[in-house]
Amino acid sequence: MTVSDNARTALRTAMDRLKAGRPLHTDGAFTKQNLYKEAGVSRATMNRATDITAEWDRYVAEHGRRTQGETRRDADLDDLRSKLRKKAEECTALRSKLDAAATVIAALHHDNQALREHLDSRSGSVTDLASRRGQSQLPATLIGPC
Repeated sequence: MTVSDNARTALRTAMDRLKAGRPLHTDGAFTKQNLYKEAGVSRATMNRATDITAEWDRYVAEHGRRTQGETRRDADLDDLRSKLRKKAEECTALRSKLDAAATVIAALHHDNQALREHLDSRSGSVTDLASRRGQSQLPATLIGPC
């Protein structure tokens, strides 16, 4: 038995829709079941169109069973995973810098405290320079002529 021209046209049109990722009657997966359902023909009719099923098999072997949408989705996921990995590496590097800065700040704080204690033991207390400057300013008339 042969396949009618209408059935051949329907199968080719269905194949084109599936390849383009625009199915009308199926989920769009690259399966023979979707091909004949998308075409609106029986499985037996599709099986009799051996040239079309051979073409379908070649296409699936070359491109895999994933649709264009699935391929795009997987590429997007790979891209996002790569970006996430880079951001995690940046966070790790920044965390290291933050830990180093905290260590330096703690050491400087300790040194500052030690210096204050040393000054307190020598002179009794630390004097604010700003208040001393205000006390020691002499009137301009005592400086002399310019």
